Amino acid sequence: MAKKKVTTKVEEPVVEETVVVEQPKVEAPKIKAKPKNTWEIKDRVYYLTSKQKPLSRSIKSSNIFWFDEEKGYERELKYCENQRTVFVDEMKGDQRLAHIVFRNGALFVPKNKTVLQKLLSIYHPLNGSVYYEYKPVEIAESQIDRLEVEADAILMARQMDIDLAEAIMRVEKGSKVNKLSSKELKRDLLLFARKNPILFLELANDDNVQLRNFGIKAVEEGILKLSSDQRYFMWGSTSRKLMTVPFDEHPYTALAHWFKTDEGMEIYTQIEKRLM
Repeated sequence: MAKKKVTTKVEEPVVEETVVVEQPKVEAPKIKAKPKNTWEIKDRVYYLTSKQKPLSRSIKSSNIFWFDEEKGYERELKYCENQRTVFVDEMKGDQRLAHIVFRNGALFVPKNKTVLQKLLSIYHPLNGSVYYEYKPVEIAESQIDRLEVEADAILMARQMDIDLAEAIMRVEKGSKVNKLSSKELKRDLLLFARKNPILFLELANDDNVQLRNFGIKAVEEGILKLSSDQRYFMWGSTSRKLMTVPFDEHPYTALAHWFKTDEGMEIYTQIEKRLM
């Protein structure tokens, strides 16, 4: 008798999947950093801008208005010694108005009077016109800039050739340059560089200065002529018209620009030969 084959079914274990739900990240609220107080606590001195220094001069300490850009409207200002602010809408209690008086053209405000300092330095409408704050650091910086420009101008004047020196001084002195010796011209050039260093450097770096001087010399020598109405240049010998001066332009500046054109360069070469 044959045995029946018994098949045993093995059930696989059921694996339950776990669904992980991610919690949304909650970002911590950003805390805005408070603006740093850039006001420097120190003694300050204010001076009247006028050359006259009266024994006493008062300026307004009330009925002053300042436009607040953040709030979008004008705010009334008042200086009261018993208040911690100059803004009337922030004041509390009684308002004891104080005077602002300059003595002999100056007003010293100690560092413990910050309210008055801020009124004078930031908010008061007369700042910069009737009085100014003395700032030695800024004054030193401007003086350094001025001295550096002056030094550059004097150095350039020392190394400048005589032709360019004559062209620059002709702008300053006109036809008087023709009567100066080379030593006198050099001296006047150095004095001009020290007195007006910015103007001197502008002229020294202007290509048209020498061309202007060249044109003036040509007219002085009779090689060229400028019409009485200063509207055109012509040959001195034949009175043949060479160029017309554009409206509202200096004649010699226009001539300098014309010398750079093809036609003008040919005339320039001819004049240069005659001046040699």
